[in-house]
Amino acid sequence: MPARAQVPARLSHIAPAVVQSEIRAMSVACDAAGGVNLAQGICDTPVPAPVEQGAIEAIRAGLNIYTRLDGIAALREAIAAKLQQHNGITADPDKEVLVTNGATGALYTTLLALLNPGDEVIFFEPFYGYHVSTVLSLRMVAQVVPLTAPDWKLDSDALRAAVSERTRAIIINTPSNPSGKVFSRAELEAVAAVAQEHDLYVIVDEIYEYFVYDGAEHVSMATLPGMRERTITISGLSKTFSVTGWRIGYLTAPADLVPAIGYFHDLVYICPPSPAQYGALAGLTQLAKTSFYDDLRADHQRKRDLLCDALRTACFQAPKPAGAYYIFADASHIPGATAAERARTLLRDTGVAAVAGSAFFREGRGETMLRFCFGKRDEDLERACEALRSNP
Repeated sequence: MPARAQVPARLSHIAPAVVQSEIRAMSVACDAAGGVNLAQGICDTPVPAPVEQGAIEAIRAGLNIYTRLDGIAALREAIAAKLQQHNGITADPDKEVLVTNGATGALYTTLLALLNPGDEVIFFEPFYGYHVSTVLSLRMVAQVVPLTAPDWKLDSDALRAAVSERTRAIIINTPSNPSGKVFSRAELEAVAAVAQEHDLYVIVDEIYEYFVYDGAEHVSMATLPGMRERTITISGLSKTFSVTGWRIGYLTAPADLVPAIGYFHDLVYICPPSPAQYGALAGLTQLAKTSFYDDLRADHQRKRDLLCDALRTACFQAPKPAGAYYIFADASHIPGATAAERARTLLRDTGVAAVAGSAFFREGRGETMLRFCFGKRDEDLERACEALRSNP
């Protein structure tokens, strides 16, 4: 039988430039090496019992079919109550809250609804690569404003200089992945002033909002004067409840924007997984009455300190982050011409996987940095710390 002719792939204009995320690549390499994965923000700590039980009961009760495109009513009401209590944001659960397929789904459909190809979006560097890649995949333009190391401070003049006539939005992640930066109220006010002056949307990813340490304050942009009507606040339960695979996120936005965002979310995802929504509902309603969030913060601060100490013993420069569950460390002493090479050297020598810092910068930057995740089970984190200490 004659061999079939190979048909050349007909890819989109942007597809040839698409490569596997360095985070995913390091996870694959770690699995192959049998190492400890501090690369991916998997957050594999135990799921809170009410969250787990809520999902199980929903499955057994037959709540396995599509929900409304904006999520089950009780969950939207619980999210609105949480926004009021924790964030100081008043949101109508029927008109201003949308349950989404993770925070990534919230961002993707927000961009589809509000921006056009060719529009410019401002990011702060170091940035979360998935945010930038999502913008680029929609044929929009990413404009990057570098933050000033080592504290990653905002330069408001640099922000103003980045605005052009095509700028439509600013994306902020606070607390931040990868640096753990928590934007101060003054910094957010500076961003708000630029947004109002140039009539821009501000899209804020607050997925790590409960992970703040040493008295740091998480401020929601939507609570600042004049910002509620132009802010899309995104968060979710993946990190807080250790259910990253469940894909339960949400957003709150002005009522005139939510229908368009909801339309695109329905088109792409239909709805988030139904049983997982009920698990999230149980967590939000039951854990709010306990010390869960305080315990979560204290436990991760302990883990942060443990990993920072181990990294410093291993000759890394590892400042303690104010938020999130990542340590962004200088790894200049690790052999390698690039951050990706340094990460693979570290994995080979210690069995500990980290992410190349270059994944969070423009090309040619971040080559001495590695990101480590400490949102891990104690036994895995302790194993990683021992391996690092043994290989200074």
